[in-house]
Amino acid sequence: MRVVADPSLQRFDDGRTVAGGSPYRILRLTARGSELLDDWLAGKPVTSGNSLAQRLVRSGVLHPEHDTASLGPDDVTVVVPVRGPRPGALLDALEGMRVLVVDDGSPTPIPGAAVRHDTARGPGAARNAGWRLADTPLVAFLDADTVPEPGWLDPLLRHFEDPEVAAAAPRVRSRRGDSALERFERACSPLDLGEQPGPVRAGSRISYVPTAALLVRTETLAELGGFDETLRFGEDVDLVWRLTARHQARYEPAAIVEHAPRPSWPALLKQRYGYGCSAGPLGRRHGENVAPVRLSLWSALAWLLVVLGRPRLALAVTGAAAVLLTRKLGALGIPARESISLAVRGNIGAARLLVESAGRAWAPLAIPPLLLSKRGRLVLACVAARHLTEPRELDPLRHTLARVAEDAAYGCGVLRGALRERSTVALRPVLTDRGGRSSVPVGGGEA
Repeated sequence: MRVVADPSLQRFDDGRTVAGGSPYRILRLTARGSELLDDWLAGKPVTSGNSLAQRLVRSGVLHPEHDTASLGPDDVTVVVPVRGPRPGALLDALEGMRVLVVDDGSPTPIPGAAVRHDTARGPGAARNAGWRLADTPLVAFLDADTVPEPGWLDPLLRHFEDPEVAAAAPRVRSRRGDSALERFERACSPLDLGEQPGPVRAGSRISYVPTAALLVRTETLAELGGFDETLRFGEDVDLVWRLTARHQARYEPAAIVEHAPRPSWPALLKQRYGYGCSAGPLGRRHGENVAPVRLSLWSALAWLLVVLGRPRLALAVTGAAAVLLTRKLGALGIPARESISLAVRGNIGAARLLVESAGRAWAPLAIPPLLLSKRGRLVLACVAARHLTEPRELDPLRHTLARVAEDAAYGCGVLRGALRERSTVALRPVLTDRGGRSSVPVGGGEA
């Protein structure tokens, strides 16, 4: 195994203090550990210090690169759940592989399906019916409206050289097209988790991966009991969170699978609403993992004072937090200027997360009262304006309107799910003594 640095990696005190990853963390290395890290970053393979390398990889500070894979395509069974016409393009792309098509109550039975349900039982049940027939070490789940790019499997297989890795996910990109909807989905699909690799864990930059395309150890699926068939939405997040509570999972954007965009704008909003509805049931199962925002107590207090019209007091709170952080990190060899920078970036990041939550998970509850005051309307302007800095393929106005609409649909779903579960877990922020981060299941969480 070789390793490469995550863009967040920083080193201080002659390289013995390492910072970065997601959630952001600071690690103190021994002199020998610092020398090993120098060698690895220079391109040398990991031949000693394996425990240190694994710790840095799992924290997201480093990313693994395996030269070969002992498992190959013959060790994979592909499970394709279908409710509709035969997925010809997908099956053509999988020619030569072991494929199990599960017909989940299609109006016209699919010829050659390994399993047929007389009535639709949902994606979780269809995937369970498929993987339980597999006799290979690995199972790949691919939705019927996906098509993998050539060479998609090899980068995923290499991650299984680490026996602790139980799942690896490719990048799922929306198929390119000419319509406004297709261009919007290409830029903003909630299934597309970006171009940076990393470990998958709740509350991190990559808090989940969709099972629209996922490679998993068969024995791990058996251990977990597969998908929760009672969940219509969020069954993939539930599986991934149960898996990462016991094992490691990796997101690998070098492997790419294309996904068909929604057929219409109403269908897109309905999908986002359904994603939001899953937050309530997921909150009952996974607690604070579904929190719309996580931020430090200091940041929460500072921005509350700003909202209350006490900016000077907010500055005093921010200054006190910066002083305490500088003292704490100074003991680890981090310069005062970097500590102050961290404190400032943390407060700015907290503001961004709060604005994002106001326009997304909290939208149905936050927008009406915000409209009643001048300061609230300014917040709403920031909510909409945040989309102007995003990568986009539409003009700014149409992109912003589409993003606001899908955020509102998601927020309505979150509220509906919370009311149905009679729980506020999916709406409550989590206050910690550390920096802020956001974890939005299914709908595109970002640190």
